[in-house]
Amino acid sequence: MGRHVVRLCLAAVVVTIVVSACGGGESGCRGPMTPLDVHACLRFGVSTPGGPTAVEEFEGVAKIVGEPPTVVLSYSDFTSPPPIAGLRAVRDLGAVPVITWEPWRWLDEGRYGSSEFSLSSIAAGVHDNYLYRWADELITWDALVYLRFAHEPNGTWYPWSVAQGTQPSSYVAAWRHIHDLFASKGADNVKWVWAPNVVFTGSSPMADLYPGNDYVDVLGVDGYNWGTTQPWSTWVEAAELFGPSLDELRNLAPRKPILVTEVGSAEAGGSKADWIGTLVDFLTAQDDVSGFIWFDHDKEADWRLTSTPESTAALADALGRKHR
Repeated sequence: MGRHVVRLCLAAVVVTIVVSACGGGESGCRGPMTPLDVHACLRFGVSTPGGPTAVEEFEGVAKIVGEPPTVVLSYSDFTSPPPIAGLRAVRDLGAVPVITWEPWRWLDEGRYGSSEFSLSSIAAGVHDNYLYRWADELITWDALVYLRFAHEPNGTWYPWSVAQGTQPSSYVAAWRHIHDLFASKGADNVKWVWAPNVVFTGSSPMADLYPGNDYVDVLGVDGYNWGTTQPWSTWVEAAELFGPSLDELRNLAPRKPILVTEVGSAEAGGSKADWIGTLVDFLTAQDDVSGFIWFDHDKEADWRLTSTPESTAALADALGRKHR
């Protein structure tokens, strides 16, 4: 997330539920074996703080939006083992798992370290034993799983960002090394999601960081309407926030499916309820966008769907329109 602050402790894995928003009796989004790169309908997602085993959290979200979950997104750092227990919980929900895999070490003191997991060291094979463990255990898992490695590299806030000193060539080399290592093990059940942040003044060019069509299955993109919560932010409508980045992704990789992997809106500066409705309408009109994931946290801003009754109702109404 382009938040300019440290994420909640990754030891308590964050969960995202992507919920079907199909209309007219469509069922192509449902079921644990429905790939995210099959655009059957617009999926809806939500990230909650409790992790993939916090069933009560995503059941609560599903209740207010009126849809069951179909995809769960979690976060793991580079000291974590493959979250097999979480994958099992996701499977029990009948959902597809997506793991955001971050090449850093989270420390309990609220600090984070990354130099030991530099992208150049990953590309050089320094961490291959760790990578092989992930590949082997995910192969043994033997079900569809998506990996979103080193997201938002075009931003300024992560150690793998170009703005933090990472060379674009090192980013691409690390991505390809991990992908090829998994492929050498026959990890055909593992699919790859590349997710930059939306373009903004000061962001690095997406094209310099794209691993290539043979290394990416789904294009992701993260974007937030900060409203007037920050000295540097203003209210931005959904089409303005995402439109230029969607166009750039299409130019990079025509015909690749796109998933809005993180999105949220603050309340300050405009109508969050109206923003939610226009977001759903805008994304529904994009034939290559398969879904969006809401960041449902009270953090730098109150991103939660329940920040006001009006915001809660707006999303339920927007998703409900797909059934009418």
